[in-house]
Amino acid sequence: MIVAPGQGAQTPGFLSPWLEDPAVAAYVDWLSAVAGLDLAHYGTAADEDTIRDTKIAQPLLVAAGLVAAQRLAASAGAVAGHSVGEITAAVGAGVITAEQAMVLVRERGNAMADAAAVTPTGMTAVLGGDRDGVLAAIAAQGLTAANDNGPGQIVAAGTTEQLAAFADNPPQGARLRSLSVAGAFHSSHMAPAVDHVAGLARSVSVHGARTPFITNSDGTVVRDGRDALDRIVGQIARPVRWDLCLETMADLGVTGILELPPAGTLTGIAKRYFRGRDLSVETLALAGPEQLDEARAFCERHAAAAHPEVVPA
Repeated sequence: MIVAPGQGAQTPGFLSPWLEDPAVAAYVDWLSAVAGLDLAHYGTAADEDTIRDTKIAQPLLVAAGLVAAQRLAASAGAVAGHSVGEITAAVGAGVITAEQAMVLVRERGNAMADAAAVTPTGMTAVLGGDRDGVLAAIAAQGLTAANDNGPGQIVAAGTTEQLAAFADNPPQGARLRSLSVAGAFHSSHMAPAVDHVAGLARSVSVHGARTPFITNSDGTVVRDGRDALDRIVGQIARPVRWDLCLETMADLGVTGILELPPAGTLTGIAKRYFRGRDLSVETLALAGPEQLDEARAFCERHAAAAHPEVVPA
């Protein structure tokens, strides 16, 4: 299982080790030309505030995932992405091309930034607490449970005033952490962005998923390319149900999860989830190119576990 992280996972300079390879640097230049952004600069020299900008963060994240996936050159039993990571995952599933992905994520980032500029909004992670109590407290302030990331982590989205009131009345037993994002993503505040991206997506040629694609919308496995893309677009203004994605991974009998860079967030969530269910699932956060051999061996090992008749080369 290969997964791609979403916005907020980026850190200054995280792309630097990958660009030491001239072939990777050339590929990033190509993706930069498609996106209309200097991704090499943003991934190596830009500071934290700069790469927090939605218009920059989203293309940078997708490009990083595409670079790592190209260098990894390994198959997976299934793919999934968290939020904007779904665009990366759609390329891995064969639904869209890398070039289509960069155009879509460019327009997605621009449209979401424009929607976020209308009203001051943001997101706050709620860590711990009783699930029902957390959801009730979020609803009581008129907020949206925009990301349900599994046991002990739900993200609330809404206006800055609503979030301030929420901080003053936190759910019992929960800790709150403000997220480094520029708007109330995956909530009704993003509806204008959906309209813009949906119009463009109708002209994108798609293919059926060669690899099962687990959707954020409800955790189901999607094979139809148009359905997958429609769900990715609609997800801009709908909650991310990563908890349901994790349930599907468990139902599929996933034995290993590899996270594309900038890695660590989703593997951390997966460890907590599967440990809580007493399931043995190995994880690997692919942070740099020095891990590529280990990552290839990881993919081969878990492909063989899923299909015992396959003998790794």
